[in-house]
Amino acid sequence: MKPVLVHFGGFDVTSYGASKALAALVAGWLIAKDLRRIGRDPGLAYSLTLGGFIAGFAGAKVNFLVENARHLSWSDLGGTGFTWYGGMIAGAAAVLVIARRHGIPASVIAGITAAPLAFAYAIGRIGCLLAGDGTYGKPSDLPWAMSFPHGTVPTLQRVHPTPLYEAIVAFALGILLWRLRPRLSPPHLFALFAVGMGVMRFLIEFLRLNSPVVVGLTEPQLWSLALIAVGVAVGFRSWSRTGRRSPPPGPRAPQPGLRRSGDDGAGSEPGRGTHASASTGSSRVHECWTA
Repeated sequence: MKPVLVHFGGFDVTSYGASKALAALVAGWLIAKDLRRIGRDPGLAYSLTLGGFIAGFAGAKVNFLVENARHLSWSDLGGTGFTWYGGMIAGAAAVLVIARRHGIPASVIAGITAAPLAFAYAIGRIGCLLAGDGTYGKPSDLPWAMSFPHGTVPTLQRVHPTPLYEAIVAFALGILLWRLRPRLSPPHLFALFAVGMGVMRFLIEFLRLNSPVVVGLTEPQLWSLALIAVGVAVGFRSWSRTGRRSPPPGPRAPQPGLRRSGDDGAGSEPGRGTHASASTGSSRVHECWTA
């Protein structure tokens, strides 16, 4: 493990901080690609990413301080100690506000950010693993179990490397979401992200060290259930709305006095046939990136 990557003058570049910066850059780059794909200004990606990044860090820190209010120390006000769900809520709120100011519907921005969020989460968890920040799991004798003697929260015991588990699942989810973009509507993409992340976080908690708070479940597990519920609700609402939509319009019925293209029947007026196929309902509703 390597909590400090580089000593530069009197400044330490930590693996935790570097991973978060890299996560923001990757997310911004992917969001820019998708904005360009749907005909929006790709430069907006960096406003969205910076706003979400700053608000997310603030929300994650506040959530962590509230959770640990009884056992706080001055070190908890530093560069470690963040709770992901607080960051997700604050970051999402900031992104929605910025998107609204630029006329992008919430459903569209939710779909655009789904895969980038999964990749950013995975990169961030690699940083947690390198830092040994205490997000590791319970003692284990499995071949891939690790100890963190030089971590920011050190342990000599071999434990489950739960940040690595989370990173692998989040990377896989990000790849799946990115490949499904042309096939699924933005609400469906967000629903898949929310359910996937919620299930992963719920299950990983059984290997973590967090204490139960309600009916044997930890606080992250309760947040996970809420995230799953949001994903299911968004997915079902989007599916039900799509299912009620009328099919795309077909060709218009021929009007009296007009002949169809290719007809040579007598009685049609000269020159009228040039309008025969002008309106054939060829446009289709592309709900994927406008709903």
